[in-house]
Amino acid sequence: MGGYTPTKEQVPCYCFETFRTQKEVQVSNPQIDRNLGIIKEFRDNSGKVGGPFAGRTLLLLHTIGAKSSQPRINPVACIRDGDCLVIIASKGGAPTNPDWYYNLLAHPLVTVETGIEEFQAKATVAIEPERSRLYNQMVAMMPGFAEYQQKTTRVIPVIVLTRV
Repeated sequence: MGGYTPTKEQVPCYCFETFRTQKEVQVSNPQIDRNLGIIKEFRDNSGKVGGPFAGRTLLLLHTIGAKSSQPRINPVACIRDGDCLVIIASKGGAPTNPDWYYNLLAHPLVTVETGIEEFQAKATVAIEPERSRLYNQMVAMMPGFAEYQQKTTRVIPVIVLTRV
C-alpha cells in the first residue's frame, strides 16, 4: 500500500498519534499495542479484522497533525453513505474529541485505506440534520455508538469523506 511507512527505527505511536523512534517509546501502552495489532490485521486481511471489530467496517485514516504537521494513522469505524464514507469522532464517548478530528479540521485532505484500495478524500464535518441522520445510520450498524452519545454532553462530530 502507498502512504507513509515508518522506517525500521520508527514505530507508530498512536497514544500521541504520531510516529516516534523506538527510543522515544519507552513503555508499552495497551492502546498503542491494540492499534498496531488492528492495523496489521487490517492490512494482512484486506481490511477485515476479528475480535470486537469482526464483521464491522473499518478504515485506516491517514491525517497530518494539526500542530506538528507529522503523519498519523488511525483505525476508525465507518459506514457508507452513497459514494462517501462516514466516520464518527466519538472517542468512545469521552468528553473531548479525538486528536484526529482536529487534524481533519486543519488538513481536510486525507488518505483512506479501505483494505482493498487507498485513495485521497476530502473530510467535511456534517451539519444538522445530516449529522443526526448519519449518526443514526452508524448506530443501526454499530449499536455501541448510541452508548457513546449517552456518555458525553458534547455533540459528537460526524465526518463525511468524499473521494477526490
